[in-house]
Amino acid sequence: MNYILFDGNVRNALLPFTYTRPVADIRIGILTIREKWEHRLGLTTTTITEEYLEEKYPMVEMAKNILINSSYLPTKALVEQVKLLSENQAIFNNGEVVAFFAKKTQEEVNFDTYEQFEFEDDVIKIDHTWDIFSKNGEAIDQDFQLLTQGRRSQPIPEGVRYLNKEHIFIEEGAEISFAILNASTGPIYIGKGAKIMEGSIVRGPFAMCENSVLKIGAKMYGPTTLGPYCKVGGEVNNSVLFGFSSKGHEGFLGNSVLGEWCNLGADTNTSNLKNNYAEVKLWNYESDRFAKTGLQFCGLMMGDHSKCGINMMFNTGTVVGVSANIYGSGYPRNFIPSFSWGGPSGLTTYQLKKVFQVAEAVMKRRDKVLSVNDQNILTAVFELTKKYRNT
Repeated sequence: MNYILFDGNVRNALLPFTYTRPVADIRIGILTIREKWEHRLGLTTTTITEEYLEEKYPMVEMAKNILINSSYLPTKALVEQVKLLSENQAIFNNGEVVAFFAKKTQEEVNFDTYEQFEFEDDVIKIDHTWDIFSKNGEAIDQDFQLLTQGRRSQPIPEGVRYLNKEHIFIEEGAEISFAILNASTGPIYIGKGAKIMEGSIVRGPFAMCENSVLKIGAKMYGPTTLGPYCKVGGEVNNSVLFGFSSKGHEGFLGNSVLGEWCNLGADTNTSNLKNNYAEVKLWNYESDRFAKTGLQFCGLMMGDHSKCGINMMFNTGTVVGVSANIYGSGYPRNFIPSFSWGGPSGLTTYQLKKVFQVAEAVMKRRDKVLSVNDQNILTAVFELTKKYRNT
């Protein structure tokens, strides 16, 4: 069977992260949503997404296909039901389609003509950007069980202090030196080639993926995920870094999400709680205004390739778009448009030529190349977000 993941109706609610990727490639827990589905299905998937993303994320359609809503995280029960779908059948959850069968010859899909099954078991659904960190603990638990079932962890190195050893899993090639691992509050997963330097304190649920680094004396509160090739120091609480991003020095990051290729300068701090303890509002790309989140704790949402200088201070509930470069003293505004250059004293446009130069230099440090597809995506996002910039 051919499986295709589609963005569903949450794509705009997940901006700025979905400016540069399909919903399926959001990381929550240990794996991306796509990796979760492929691991459980035992097959690769392709994607239906925005037209400007199709070159990098193409769709493969066959005679018979099952289309899956990417905002749903797979469980064993859900995958079993998806695999059983046949012609003119669909799975729904609370009125929203989760998966359906479609033939290549179908010109349209009319669910009124489908046999509809309701999925009633518990399932994690990603509807908003803040779901990525607020539901991360449960997602780490699920991925930890999925990835470690029937496998044996590498031994915990001498000199490492730990609690609840059976909920600590260390992949091959990981290095841990004189750290504290407390898995009494949730599992701890250390990926291949990852490194935890001496003096680091980790409290689960916590996951660090392939070749990520915790620097000396880092303090990690769960539920937190570091994607592949991240470098992190200082204090982090309940945050998700998608991958290839750095917060290498002191400073606090809490209840936040960073995309790929982000960098927070030394002593950058994010506020995750308002002084009056009021509900946090975030910029909403669908309504083009700030909207209530229902959360008391919410920090920074930063899109791919964005960076900030040293001693930066982000207010509670700040949204930074794609490829912004923020610096200066004081607090910048709570919504910083994509391709912005500047800070509290004002913003100008971060021109594409300079964006590409910086991205190439940054990616080269991780032995990666800024591809033509990547450049085309950034160019498209530059045009899509032009309305938010003053210059």
